[in-house]
Amino acid sequence: MTLKNFLLFTKFRLSFLVVLSALSGYLFAGGKDLQIIVFLLLGGAFVTAASNGANQIWEKDLDKLMNRTSNRPIPTGEMSVKSAYIIVICLLIIGTILLYLINLKSALLGFAGFVSYVFLYTPLKTRTPWAVFVGAFPGAIPPFLGAIAATNEFGFLPGILFFVQFTWQFPHFWAIAWVTHDDYQKAGFNLLPSANGKSKQSAFQIMLYSLALIPFSLTPWVFNWTGDVTFVIASLLGIFFFYYAYKLFLNLQDSDARKLMFASFVYLPIIQFTYVFDKI
Repeated sequence: MTLKNFLLFTKFRLSFLVVLSALSGYLFAGGKDLQIIVFLLLGGAFVTAASNGANQIWEKDLDKLMNRTSNRPIPTGEMSVKSAYIIVICLLIIGTILLYLINLKSALLGFAGFVSYVFLYTPLKTRTPWAVFVGAFPGAIPPFLGAIAATNEFGFLPGILFFVQFTWQFPHFWAIAWVTHDDYQKAGFNLLPSANGKSKQSAFQIMLYSLALIPFSLTPWVFNWTGDVTFVIASLLGIFFFYYAYKLFLNLQDSDARKLMFASFVYLPIIQFTYVFDKI
């Protein structure tokens, strides 16, 4: 097995974004311990990689049907299912232990994210568009976990960070589902919010969640956890993000969905680290 196959199997780039989000939550909650940061980054990356790998094991036959996933190592035969199971189990165990070295709550939360992503979200993808709602829960765990790594408490502040990322999940994932809709349908995935697929109804819901993200992202400022820099940046980013969602609603073009998708990747780390640097 090559390094390239390992990185494809674990979705390394996605894992990187996840641990970046967890780091922002840790720093925003007041964490400063370098050792805990190392445990959080490695533990979070390993558990996320295990989740991504388990997802590919589960969907190995479906991945063969889609252009975007047919080059993954299991469908191509470059990685055996047995090897895949070993990698997932090892990553999950090591990652959970690293999170446990921070505190028990972090370990339980990381493991819960794995279970909900693999055993709830993944099988629901072929059955109902509600899979996106279910998947938004493990998808919003990273900053929540990071904050709990710092506080060891399921408090209000970690909950707000969870809620912001939870809301962001919907326009983010639906933009991806729009761009890849035709490919997804080859495997039986219908993940846009409307049964009509790429329609005004789906675009309206994407636009609605993008609009809701503007006031929700200002919550840390409302509670006086951050300063006016957060108000300015969160407002501008939110308007910028909503603009692409509105264009998608007007035009129903894949190009607009693709712009929204890339905007979502930019939006999240900027808003989260704005919170960190603007904390009062």
